[in-house]
Amino acid sequence: MEQKLTQKPILIAGPCSLEGKEMAHRISQEVGELAYKYGFDYIFKASFDKANRTSVTSKRGLGLRGAMEIFAGLDVKTTTDIHEPGQAHYVAEVVDVLQIPAFLCRQTDLLVAAGETGKQVNIKKGQMVTGDAMRHAVEKVRSTGNKNVMLMERGSMFGMNDLVVDFRQVVDMKDIAPVIMDCTHSVQRPNGGAVTGGQPKYIETLAKCAKAVDVDGFFFEVHPDPSKAWSDGTNMLKLSEFENILKIIS
Repeated sequence: MEQKLTQKPILIAGPCSLEGKEMAHRISQEVGELAYKYGFDYIFKASFDKANRTSVTSKRGLGLRGAMEIFAGLDVKTTTDIHEPGQAHYVAEVVDVLQIPAFLCRQTDLLVAAGETGKQVNIKKGQMVTGDAMRHAVEKVRSTGNKNVMLMERGSMFGMNDLVVDFRQVVDMKDIAPVIMDCTHSVQRPNGGAVTGGQPKYIETLAKCAKAVDVDGFFFEVHPDPSKAWSDGTNMLKLSEFENILKIIS
């Protein structure tokens, strides 16, 4: 069993896509204050490029250079996705944690490049991968000498357009590395149209279940107005209502 990452549970939260400097500062500040209030170790998350959008017409994001300037100006720890090995060292100069997207969790070159930065690497479990099989992804990062790896549960594919969280997978992953529960991506309804759907009414339940199995932390996508979010608005939490969830799981 891996030791816990910190004495405090981790809270990774932010908008799905990095939408600008003002939005990033607002969300990171408000969530940071809540994290401090309820005893979490906070990491702000947003993506500089949504490279796996369903539709070619969907908004991708601010891009690498513009996003790094925003991340560098925040007063909290940060994380973002990387999609190509060449992005790893550039992003690692700014952010604290490198996140590997679920669809890319088997990409050896990407995992090795992330590990070689020496930064903490957060690997999202693929929707098609069992919890136990994620040991291979972890071993790829650790082969570089970087032992600072954690895993994230975000649901498994069930049929063609649904995700199900099987907490046996969380238990298995806890034997490999510290585990973060992604409570918002896990309620997605993918492949149902040009924009991914979601069932946010289940977010609180998944968070409670994750706390019951003693995960090392939680991941939430939050936004002041999810209906206007550039990405994943259908499975986000409204920023003004986020404290209610933290009260329950703290």
